[in-house]
Amino acid sequence: MSKIMDGREISNTILNRIKKDILDKIDKGLRRPSLAVIYVGNDKGSLAYIKMIKRKSEKIGIDCNIHKFHSDITEEKLLNEMDKLNKDSLVDGILLQLPLPKKFNHNLIISNINPNKDVDGVHYSNAGKLYQGDEVIIPCTPKGIMRLLEEYKVEIESKNVVVIGRSNILGKPISMLMLNRNATVTMCHSKTKNLRNVTMNADVIISCVGKVRLIEKDMVKEGSIIIDAGINDVDGKIVGDVNYDEVEQKASLITPVPGGVGPMTIAMLLENVMEGYSKNGTKTI
Repeated sequence: MSKIMDGREISNTILNRIKKDILDKIDKGLRRPSLAVIYVGNDKGSLAYIKMIKRKSEKIGIDCNIHKFHSDITEEKLLNEMDKLNKDSLVDGILLQLPLPKKFNHNLIISNINPNKDVDGVHYSNAGKLYQGDEVIIPCTPKGIMRLLEEYKVEIESKNVVVIGRSNILGKPISMLMLNRNATVTMCHSKTKNLRNVTMNADVIISCVGKVRLIEKDMVKEGSIIIDAGINDVDGKIVGDVNYDEVEQKASLITPVPGGVGPMTIAMLLENVMEGYSKNGTKTI
């Protein structure tokens, strides 16, 4: 029987620490940290995530302002609005909620985030630094996965790690973080043949593709570590990429969905806001 990696408990500890830090700063006459969320369109999943961010932020004392724009906003207007937030000295972090509507040049919009306020590490300068081994701003979900592994005392060096999914905000950065810690990394994706042959040799499997029951019991070896970062809505219930009930019987450690990686993502986001706050200058009220 595996040990469940409890993201809720660890994230609550992190958030309580941040809350105490903010209260200490306010007692000293310093301002609150501030997060700006840019949201374009009307994607229900994105909206639910943003509402959760706002609720968690304000619970611990971070001002969270949602800048919602209709999907018919022009690219020029959106860039102008972003520029205002980039220059606002009271904004410590900017989160661009992705994906954007298809009409936008995603690369252009991302490149216009102030790198110092880029709390999800998507700007090219921050991504480039990560690939050079300089972990300045780490994307929130990969950072949350690494923190979970640290909390459960998982030694990464020399492990065979299989990452399933190659997105710019999860698959690629988590692969780089693992390489930076001397793991042997295999990245799989939709064109990978014989996925089971790859996963059966993995000490750690990280799945982040959003495909129900992608990972079954016969695809993992005894004692492996399973990180499920997939999000799927099945009849109103959120499930991951892993057939949890079966795979749990073979894994030594496993993340549940929900309650595993998800809470860590928001905790790392708010931790990144605090890092931006420190760099930006904690001006007095």
